[in-house]
Amino acid sequence: MAPSGQVGASGGSSSVVTPEGLRGWLRGAYRFGTDRNDFRRNLIVNLGLFAIGVWVARSLTDIDLMAPQPIA
Repeated sequence: MAPSGQVGASGGSSSVVTPEGLRGWLRGAYRFGTDRNDFRRNLIVNLGLFAIGVWVARSLTDIDLMAPQPIA
């Protein structure tokens, strides 16, 4: 067992800080939005918008707008 104040080999913390919780998510979103690499940002945003468009189109194909609506 490691002496008090020291961390053993199996439970050590790494030098890389991982974002945790809402604060880390907001920090990541801010960094992503202010990133100078426009190609990567535009590619990810465009793929996301395309996926949302496909989802909406697939969801709307099940709706028959000319069908009579039930009276509540």
